[in-house]
Amino acid sequence: MACFGNCICCQCCCRDGETRTPEELTILGELRDEDSEILPRKDYESLDYDRCVNEPYVEVLEGLDNKKAKKYEAIRWMIVFAIGASVGLVGVFVDFFVRLLNNLKFTVVGDSVERCSEKGCLPLSLLELLAFNLTFIFIASVLVLIEPVAAGSGIPEIKSYLNGVKIPGIVRLRTFLCKALGVIFSVAGGLFVGKEGPMIHSGAIVGAGLPQFQSITFKRIKFDFPYFRSDRDKRDFVSAGAAAGVAAAFGAPIGGTLFSLEEGSSFWNQALTWKVLFCSMSATFTLNFFRSGINFNKWGSVQLPGLLNFGEFKCADRDKNCHLWTAVDLAFFVLMGVVGGLLGALFNCMNKNLAKYRMRHIHPKAKFIRVLESLLVSMLTTVVIFSASMLLGECRSMASPTNHNTTVRRHSCDQAVGSGTVFKNASYSFQLQDSEDINSSVRQYFCSNKTYNDMATLFFNPQEAAIHQLFHQDGTFSPATLSIFFLLYFLLACWTYGVSVPSGLFVPCLLCGGAFGRLVANLLNVELGMDIYSGTFALIGAAAFLGGVVRMTISLTVILIESTNEITYGLPIMITLMVAKWTGDLFNKGIYDIHIDLRGVPLLEWETELEMDKLTASDIIEPNLTYVYPHTRIQSLVSILRTTVYHAFPVVTENRQNERDFMKGNILVSNNIHFKNSSVVSRAAEQRRRCQSMKSYPSSELRNVCDEQIATGEAAEESEDLLQQMLERRHAPYPNLYPDQSPSEEWTMEECFRPLTFHGLILRSTLVNLLIRGVCYTENQSSSTQPRLSYAEMTEDYPRYPDIHDVDLTLLNPHMIVDVTPYMNPCPYTVSPNTRISQVYNLFRTMGLRHLPVVNAVGEIVGIITRHNLTHEFLMAKLRQHHVTI
Repeated sequence: MACFGNCICCQCCCRDGETRTPEELTILGELRDEDSEILPRKDYESLDYDRCVNEPYVEVLEGLDNKKAKKYEAIRWMIVFAIGASVGLVGVFVDFFVRLLNNLKFTVVGDSVERCSEKGCLPLSLLELLAFNLTFIFIASVLVLIEPVAAGSGIPEIKSYLNGVKIPGIVRLRTFLCKALGVIFSVAGGLFVGKEGPMIHSGAIVGAGLPQFQSITFKRIKFDFPYFRSDRDKRDFVSAGAAAGVAAAFGAPIGGTLFSLEEGSSFWNQALTWKVLFCSMSATFTLNFFRSGINFNKWGSVQLPGLLNFGEFKCADRDKNCHLWTAVDLAFFVLMGVVGGLLGALFNCMNKNLAKYRMRHIHPKAKFIRVLESLLVSMLTTVVIFSASMLLGECRSMASPTNHNTTVRRHSCDQAVGSGTVFKNASYSFQLQDSEDINSSVRQYFCSNKTYNDMATLFFNPQEAAIHQLFHQDGTFSPATLSIFFLLYFLLACWTYGVSVPSGLFVPCLLCGGAFGRLVANLLNVELGMDIYSGTFALIGAAAFLGGVVRMTISLTVILIESTNEITYGLPIMITLMVAKWTGDLFNKGIYDIHIDLRGVPLLEWETELEMDKLTASDIIEPNLTYVYPHTRIQSLVSILRTTVYHAFPVVTENRQNERDFMKGNILVSNNIHFKNSSVVSRAAEQRRRCQSMKSYPSSELRNVCDEQIATGEAAEESEDLLQQMLERRHAPYPNLYPDQSPSEEWTMEECFRPLTFHGLILRSTLVNLLIRGVCYTENQSSSTQPRLSYAEMTEDYPRYPDIHDVDLTLLNPHMIVDVTPYMNPCPYTVSPNTRISQVYNLFRTMGLRHLPVVNAVGEIVGIITRHNLTHEFLMAKLRQHHVTI
């Protein structure tokens, strides 16, 4: 999709061009200018989803018999059920207090409006509404100040976490409390936000924290529970909790399972699928049980499947000619999908620019500025709602039951019913999940008897009730009312998403789309005289706009089908969502992906582009390594840990074998060794190749980086081949360099990047743990005298391992030696330097790796690949560099 000229719309909606230069590789995470895109930040780390199979872990495996394995699996299933039930109770808690505060607010303000409409004191009613809303929003904003991660829906953060990115504070108990309490007040405060997104985040936090039986926020909450002490187990439970949040929000357990699969987890298996579905079912049942008892006083029944339910779409039994949708309607659904995709792309573009403005001009300032912004949005929203309802609403006539004809087909002037009266209308019947019928929520503000205010009916109701009005209301909403409502809701919802309050986006999108669909149905009825079902078009409009904003396909289709309880809507919803996604993808990403990019999270998509296979692993590795030896002095370990921020270190030894002796007098062996040497990619050769390629860039700041290093080896290159040089020098003794010393300036490239035989990886947290617990031995002792740590001792401090700066160095003897071999992972996943990027990418993402060593044909480590080496921006820059060097 090309952008033409300087059109603001084109600049806003079209994808940012790939215009980065190779120089920008060194500043990932920085902004080029005010209009640039934020690049992935390097301070995000990956989760350790791959198991570290060291000796303590092997000891645990060897002591694990069939009985213990079954016990472990039974505990896992019990934890999964507890997560689902807890998420369901959280949903009950949130729904109860939202309803309580909404009923209080609308009762007081509604009585005041009805009283003041006769006495002329409407400004007093507006002040009452402002007092309620501003108070609630102030409380929600203060809660976000306590824990900033609680702002927004939380779906981008949870999606990143399930993708394997560790985001600080995202699954802490304090975040959960601020999120759950904050969303109550933000929804009750009248902002155009929903509680469904925060429910997903809350469910993920419950999944992460409940199996740990301890809290960092409340340190007294700590039980001796030795199970599930790894990122792998924690991430599986977060997947289950997020799915349970979706199930509780929409009454869609299958949709919740697909949400975790489609939107998040990179690693998945059959056992995890079954556990996640069971967790979702548990959440749905728990929510049904308690809400049915609280709202209907029917304990034991399951009449309220989710926090948001669309009701039943059903034609009247006596109307034989009624159909929910026909094949002819599919053409209109496709067009609505296109329009929904365009509107969604515009919504995302506007919200992205607003988010960038907040990041540059609001977030850097004092925290109370964020509270003031939230209060400003709340005040403006309240004034718009009140003014539009009083000034722009139309009084629509209300008919009596005798005016309804059971043979009347669906038409645009579906007669409305009076407030509080229940009718079985001619066109279709529906069942509400609430204790009150849908027609009891119509508002008569400023309208005479037997008429109602259509704008106030949409604005002066909870958002769920307004959705039911659009889907099931038997009365008319004028095209002008629907257009104004859509425009106001679109703009204010776009502005609201991103303010410092817990906020969801599903319900505002459903309301916008529902108004759009109902408007289309009214126009088709009036202008074309078509016989259509207005509720279906409202539903398809909601699906089109929501799909255009979030760009979800499989999971959103199932969620909407489960929310409607109508399987016949499967095909039109799927077609609409696909068309909306394809249309929106021509211009920008989904709203959650946009906010992930704005945070600089290095998210890995499902797969890379085909052209990336022009690159190999050696093109993207990091050859500058910080490594440890199998037996290392404490002095060296402390220096490494205090001067670097790496989270894993390769364990290496130097190769001392002399291959030249085997080459003499045997041409076959000599040819084989020459072939092996020619196929070996070494760190020194790779670094020299990069330095040469950097010099090929005109006006590049990087072209002078390696001048001095290249000049050092020019004389040697003239006489012998580089690999031959390395072969001769690799067997010579190297200086005994401590990590806290700098390499000598007289060293050649081969000395700085000498060949190292790879033996395994050891984590930073493990090294710190060894130092704190005094796992070491003296020079005159055997390494077997070194104390041994058990697996329980190694994982005791999970997930908050101590830092090297917490170690009391006065208690350590710097000359003692640490044998790290029992605690390293001797068998991590590795790839060859010649491995294509698609294979590297799929291995890294699918297996949930944190570090991927690149090892050549003779077992020497060439470099390490991390998540940041596989981001789209990094790969594109390397691909441009590859094209220049060809």
